[in-house]
Amino acid sequence: MEHVGQEVLSYPLSSSAALEPPVEWDRLRRECPVADIRFPSGDAGTLITRYEDVKQLLSDPRFSRALDAPDAARISDTESGGVFNSAMSTVLPQTGEAHLHWRRQISKWFTVKRMNELRPAIEAMADGLVDDMVANGSPADLKASLGFPLPVWVICDMLGVPDSDRDRFAGWSDMLLNLDRYSQDEVAAAMGEFFGYIGQHLAAKRAEPGDDILSALIGGTDAEGEPMPDQTLAATGIGLLVAGHETTANMIGKMIAMLLADRRHWERLLAEPALVRTAVEETLRMDANSGFGMVRYLPVETEVGDSVLPMGTTVLCSMAAANRDETAFDRAAELDIARSPNPHVSFGVGPHSCLGQALARTELQVVLEVLLRRLPTLELAVEPDELVKLEGLIVGGLTEVPVRW
Repeated sequence: MEHVGQEVLSYPLSSSAALEPPVEWDRLRRECPVADIRFPSGDAGTLITRYEDVKQLLSDPRFSRALDAPDAARISDTESGGVFNSAMSTVLPQTGEAHLHWRRQISKWFTVKRMNELRPAIEAMADGLVDDMVANGSPADLKASLGFPLPVWVICDMLGVPDSDRDRFAGWSDMLLNLDRYSQDEVAAAMGEFFGYIGQHLAAKRAEPGDDILSALIGGTDAEGEPMPDQTLAATGIGLLVAGHETTANMIGKMIAMLLADRRHWERLLAEPALVRTAVEETLRMDANSGFGMVRYLPVETEVGDSVLPMGTTVLCSMAAANRDETAFDRAAELDIARSPNPHVSFGVGPHSCLGQALARTELQVVLEVLLRRLPTLELAVEPDELVKLEGLIVGGLTEVPVRW
């Protein structure tokens, strides 16, 4: 395996500012695209940073994120590994026909057609949240005012879960998605509470089904034609709640921060609102703080680029580094809100690509459209280099996004 100056890099890599990429990315892609790293647990892994290599590994159906193999690396030094070693990672089917069947059951609810039907309600919600933000006065924290509540409301509605409980599962999500802040016992307790909470909702849905994902899954079957087990139903509900709000809530804040950091982007969008869709895709590509990346366990020896990775290697695919690969994107380091085509890998590729990407795109587009219409004078209330990264989360984000108008 290759090294950077015989050095094993500690992962995650740090960056100088919240919106800036780690300086190592450029060097790794050029000189060491298959690099040795050490996870927070101290276990060894391999970091992949080139676009084609990341696509190759993520597209290969033999490789999954299940890290329960005896020789797989532990990710976190808390032993819990958060979501990586949680019940969700072992209960949900990870490979083969069972995984494909599970995805098909869920993906029906996240089609572009369904998202278009949801769009007016999402827009009305965004408008209402902007009303509240304006009423409370400038400056405001865009993440707390709009970025967090909007996707929470949407995913709760789709699951048939009351969004009045959002503070409870926000706390549980934080524990699941944090690599180093909580102990094994705290994470296990949070998981127990979360499973108990979803279990109560599943029981209520059995008694009185609604037009929501959980009700539909209760009435569905697994790949063998059997009813989906309770543990799988609960893990699915938790997975959708966590992924459905945490990633998009953070991305809303980062998107607006990126577009306001150089306000010429915002001015161009005001002049050319038809660029909203390409602007969303470009901020997804340019997100330097997207989080941990996708972990893959290799059950067979695998060739990646000029390297041969032995069986049992735990690989970390950095989609964010791949998205800045100069061999895949012209002017890769520049944010171009009109960039098209834009084949970024922010949602992953292959059998484990993000199920909710149509929903995330819809929410991001709606938020941007509403803010351009409602608050054309919007600007950051701090300098871009004063924005602060959330530390320790698998999902990258900013602690807050102070804005004024």
